[in-house]
Amino acid sequence: MTVTHLPALNAALNALSGILLLLGYGFIRAGRERSHRVCMIAAFTTSTLFLVSYLTYHAIHGSTPFAGSGAIRTTYFSILISHTLLAAIVPPLAILTVVAALRDQRARHRRLARWTLPIWLYVSVTGVTVYWLLYRL
Repeated sequence: MTVTHLPALNAALNALSGILLLLGYGFIRAGRERSHRVCMIAAFTTSTLFLVSYLTYHAIHGSTPFAGSGAIRTTYFSILISHTLLAAIVPPLAILTVVAALRDQRARHRRLARWTLPIWLYVSVTGVTVYWLLYRL
């Protein structure tokens, strides 16, 4: 694997994280607490691996300019800006939410998760979208 493979790996890790988040949410809604816990820890781990890979790629490669023009360029930057702003708050939100769960602070965990889950899902989905727009169009 070379540095050129990292964007595809990052997109795959983002997609997997999103899938795990949705599965975890479904499990807790169904009362399957252990399955929820496993999925959410896996989502957190996957997102951590993504962050390490993403930072490694950008430290070595730098930025990749968007080559599109017209409406797709506007769409790309709209998605990228919202993705980037929200991605900056996912790590602290995710850590606070996981710590509350591990400490069995259920009320606090639920209160945080109501914000963390939709933001984290949005960042996961838009991360894959940014990848496709930047590298696959």
